[in-house]
Amino acid sequence: TSSSSITQNAVQSSTHISNNQITNPKANFTMADTRLFSKFTLGGQELQNRMVLAPMTRSRCEPTPDDLFSIKNSMPNERMVEYYTQRASAGLIITEGTQISELSWGWMCAPKIETEEHATAWKKVTDAVHEKGGIIYLQLWHLGRQSHSSFHPATNKIVSASDIKISIGESKTITGEKVEHETPTPLTKDEIKETIQDFVRATRLAKEAGFDGVEVHGANGYLIDQFLQSCSNNRTDEYGGSFENRVRFLKEIVEAMIDEGSFPANRIGFRLSPNGNFGDMGGEDNYEMFPYVAKEMNKYGLAYLHLMDGFGFGFHNKCKAVTSFDIKKNFDGPIIVNVGLTKDMGEGLLRSGTADLAAYGRPYIANPDLVERFQNDWPLNDSASHETWWDAECRTTGYTDYKAYVPAEE
Repeated sequence: TSSSSITQNAVQSSTHISNNQITNPKANFTMADTRLFSKFTLGGQELQNRMVLAPMTRSRCEPTPDDLFSIKNSMPNERMVEYYTQRASAGLIITEGTQISELSWGWMCAPKIETEEHATAWKKVTDAVHEKGGIIYLQLWHLGRQSHSSFHPATNKIVSASDIKISIGESKTITGEKVEHETPTPLTKDEIKETIQDFVRATRLAKEAGFDGVEVHGANGYLIDQFLQSCSNNRTDEYGGSFENRVRFLKEIVEAMIDEGSFPANRIGFRLSPNGNFGDMGGEDNYEMFPYVAKEMNKYGLAYLHLMDGFGFGFHNKCKAVTSFDIKKNFDGPIIVNVGLTKDMGEGLLRSGTADLAAYGRPYIANPDLVERFQNDWPLNDSASHETWWDAECRTTGYTDYKAYVPAEE
């Protein structure tokens, strides 16, 4: 599935296109005028190009079958150091989703940023990336209703904005067994305050770990998205109902992170997915809601808005698709576009003025040197097999075993 229809709509409808800009995302560009490889200032740091390694859950922490609650299965390791270092030529790296607390946990062998030990382990990643000249942000993740109660024996519950359970697909227990989704427990106001502080603590730990900034994961049907969208939020208090109320949780998280001071506002980004149906998402008012969210978040002077406007995660078909053009009209800061982009589609969106950076996910799995391959028109490796995307038992297979391209000697 590709985001070409959205991309072309965004490119063609942009009012920012000048005479020397193109409206055809399929066109070919010369190195001299390619925007993807131009420098860009983000949060006071100079990115060497406008290509972003998109956050992707790869589940490569060490499995601990004999102790499922061991901290080891959420600790960054040497495999992850190598994985991110291999991709350090990206203008910006955004890490995989990183769980911020016990209650946020729900994906085995995905990393956390919950303790000082996690921060120390992540520091090996950031040091290695910085040594290669890279810039790296940590994505802060709370699964909400996409978790399972087996991860939380102390409370035996999962949480969300409301008691609306996911009606499609299956959940996974802590042992990996596929089961029916559970009905979540709505967060109380006190629990909302505690969750906000979980994000604050994770932000402080990210700073200690040497990250250049953080991204708040508000997309893909995870906890913050569950508050934003009407399909998963039927609250009647100040966190539900109106657009203003549904965005309140995200705003309070970001405000608390800024107030804590580990990172300035221009080193805090956030991610939205108005079109996707992953996690049983899609509200009938998303076309109006998400530009409103962008407008509200514009007040903080944040690092960027990371928009998943493509259809690679499916399209809910509940309303018109939200494009980067719709968001750009309401957000003055940098916009990252993502999902299903090719080199030329990314270039077209940058030239249209509706986006500033282009994020690539799946192409980066099999092509750690994606920047160099795009720059030199070198061929891409075959796509990685699906079973290696997020299977901890694969370890290095489909993870760090893809090599950089070596051109044949003439």
